[in-house]
Amino acid sequence: MKIHKFTFNPFGEHTYIVWNEQSKKAAIIDPGMMDNSERTAVAEFIENNNLSLQQLFNTHMHVDHAAGNHFIETTYGLQTACSVADNYLAQSLTAQARLFGIPYDEGEISIQTDLADGQLIKVADEECRVLHIAGHTKGHIALYFPTEGIVFSGDALFHMSIGRTDLPGGDYDALINNIENKLLSLPPETIALTGHGPQTTIGFESRHNPYLAR
Repeated sequence: MKIHKFTFNPFGEHTYIVWNEQSKKAAIIDPGMMDNSERTAVAEFIENNNLSLQQLFNTHMHVDHAAGNHFIETTYGLQTACSVADNYLAQSLTAQARLFGIPYDEGEISIQTDLADGQLIKVADEECRVLHIAGHTKGHIALYFPTEGIVFSGDALFHMSIGRTDLPGGDYDALINNIENKLLSLPPETIALTGHGPQTTIGFESRHNPYLAR
């Protein structure tokens, strides 16, 4: 599986495109594009690499991770896949943008494909397990690729930090519990591709993250 990372918008959010090198089937994770230049960058990457974008995933529905959903849905005819527990955020993207003083005029969206905890899915022809990591938001998920040894951790787990829990739907105790029981139970060499900042590994965070007990 090939992976390309973009860093978009004033929040420095990471948008990922993953694809199978043989079939060219591709998926986008957390499309955070907020302006035409960022939307064009994604479209040109897909075209220049002859990719067939077939899936759209969100780890959660904060506006910095979902500002580009409407563009992806309408341009490529895709449906948003996330936990429906985050629909309260998908339906308030405009209000979220206003709260942070950032421009957003794409309107609200709906989560059309619900992803359940432990669900096994195919992403770009690779096996993926959905992990429900509530706490940063009610419906936050991570996407774990066991064969690749990679987890897309969104805003749940960062290098030496965790996601904030002071926004609507946040729950500090739930976040810590889910990280410790679901993410830290992955093999220590698993690479965590985060929603912001540098990538890390599960083993490093288990040993050194100041928010975690181990």
